[in-house]
Amino acid sequence: MKKSRSVLLPVILIYIMFNSFFLLAVNFLTKWGLNNTVLIIANLLFFTITLIAFFMQQKALKNSNPNVFVRSVMGGMMIKMGICIVAVFIYAFLFKESFNKRTILAAMFLYLIYLAAEVLVATKLNKQSNA
Repeated sequence: MKKSRSVLLPVILIYIMFNSFFLLAVNFLTKWGLNNTVLIIANLLFFTITLIAFFMQQKALKNSNPNVFVRSVMGGMMIKMGICIVAVFIYAFLFKESFNKRTILAAMFLYLIYLAAEVLVATKLNKQSNA
């Protein structure tokens, strides 16, 4: 389990860093026309999905077939994209009048950062298992 923590450290640091920024920079975000509550929720969503994808990939590494790991990485990315699309539709449906496109674009930037971290974690996992 200690190996899991060290591999997940970049993802945990990204979560803490962005959550702290979103909580402390409310005035700055409002000045730029961003909704910090939506960004905090998006950050939590991406963090949770990245953890789910990590555990899927960790389980796939135990399989002798290397294609299982590739499918788990692709599946994790597809799950993340699907959940993002559903979340944007829910946000647009619930907040029709106050829907903020800038906040969605900022959340998609956050998505790219978590995607890069997920690829980094997957690469580290693959090296650790000598696949």
